[in-house]
Amino acid sequence: MTSRVELRRGQYHDSVALMRVSRDISDLPGIQTALVAMATELNLAVMADMGFDHTAAAGAAPDDLIIAVHAADEDALAAAWEAVASALAPPPTRSTGAFAPPEPHTIEAAADVARANIAVISVPGQHAFVEAMAALHDGLHVMVFSDNVPVDQEVALKAFAAPRDLLVMGPDCGTSIIGGAGLGFANVVRPGPVSITGASGTGIQQLCCLLDDADIGIRHALGTGSRDLSSAVGGSSTLQALHALDADPATAVIVVVSKPPAPEVADRVRAAVASCSTPTVVAFLGEGSVTLQSAAEETASFLGAPALTPASWPARPRPAARPGALVGLFSGGTLRDEARSIATSTLGEIDLASEASGHRFIDLGDDEYTRGRPHPMIDQRLKSEHLAEAATDPATAAILLDVVLGHV
Repeated sequence: MTSRVELRRGQYHDSVALMRVSRDISDLPGIQTALVAMATELNLAVMADMGFDHTAAAGAAPDDLIIAVHAADEDALAAAWEAVASALAPPPTRSTGAFAPPEPHTIEAAADVARANIAVISVPGQHAFVEAMAALHDGLHVMVFSDNVPVDQEVALKAFAAPRDLLVMGPDCGTSIIGGAGLGFANVVRPGPVSITGASGTGIQQLCCLLDDADIGIRHALGTGSRDLSSAVGGSSTLQALHALDADPATAVIVVVSKPPAPEVADRVRAAVASCSTPTVVAFLGEGSVTLQSAAEETASFLGAPALTPASWPARPRPAARPGALVGLFSGGTLRDEARSIATSTLGEIDLASEASGHRFIDLGDDEYTRGRPHPMIDQRLKSEHLAEAATDPATAAILLDVVLGHV
């Protein structure tokens, strides 16, 4: 086996694009392992764990690119390097004449040449505020895909945007559909009269899918960020999105979906809903018997659509009951909270802040798990590690998993 590690200074590439390159290089003949990634602290540790010579990346910074490949022979290694060069080559410059304008490298430059009215920000969380504020200054709505953005910066962005009639979706906004165009982890769904907003990416995805399965289409789905309905943020973007959707004549029903919000913010949202002229479904999961299925059924009833039929599973022998803990491993907080609410009716209260009951429900998409690593909907390694640990623990009686599919 032969190996090669190369550090390219100042060559930034999107982390999701680099994951695809790593996967494609790893699938080439004669390649054992490959890592094409930014030189973050986490990726440097991964490189060392994969058996590469980490001294080759000495002095690397997070905006430097690492290329590391274990190959069967020199020919396979050379082929891998050619494939990396091709994958990372800049796209052909588009031009309608003799002069080809340079590709924009800043939000401001892109706003000058693009005909879009929204900017999608996907940079490390510590840099997201600067880019999002630049977009707002240029009159663009903003979807902040980045997570690990300080809450005070989120509050500042939304306070700046609201009086300018600009919407800030996020931070930590993983899913939106705007006029049929999917952003982030959006699913392919039919167009229709239902618009959704809420502080829940996975909840929006599941609701879109439930409605699509019932032949009910989606017009807009505006994620507002996982903290928008917290006391600190106060529901700023949710209230703004609700007002905009109510003014949209093509929206026949609005749905507001979220994991449990702060009580005073929930009251604020309900007051805004009461003033809407458009029928609106409020789905705060974990309150009473509210689930994503019940929200979809209520939405269908407003449209006069047939009742939704829950998914049915093939009959199989029920396993014998066994003592132990129920472990839930989820990619989103909404699906976790919905599952916990349902389980509580049988198992009693399950406190997320304590493992006293023995049961564990974990949102692996939370900031504490995604700091320095991709979201579990992009990279399943962290979830796989937790799954292996729970499956081999004799105290585990059963494991719950979510499987969330979308464009990545």
